[in-house]
Amino acid sequence: MAKFVETNPGEVNLISTSTNVSGDINTESDIRIDGTLKGNLTTQGRLIIGPKGKIEGEIKCKLAEIEGEMKGKIFVDELMSLKSTASFSGEIITGQLLIEPGAFFQGNCQMNKNKSS
Repeated sequence: MAKFVETNPGEVNLISTSTNVSGDINTESDIRIDGTLKGNLTTQGRLIIGPKGKIEGEIKCKLAEIEGEMKGKIFVDELMSLKSTASFSGEIITGQLLIEPGAFFQGNCQMNKNKSS
């Protein structure tokens, strides 16, 4: 199982549409997933799942913007946005939640005024 650890904060990591990752990713900076991740993701920055992106696993992040598909559990310290193209199945623990019309959400959500994780 692959394990990716990023050490250059301030840079944006990108998993492109033709990339499939099985394993855990840990980063201090922002990350955008346009490909597929089966595993856990931890970032101290912002997570963007692009329209063709797919994640199955557990996520911990500061901010999240989901346009693609996610199955699993997500802990978001501040704001989680489900865009109109998003499909989310699982559990959300977040400070704030924004769901656009057209987004699919199935599961549980817990909103905390303070940090979520």
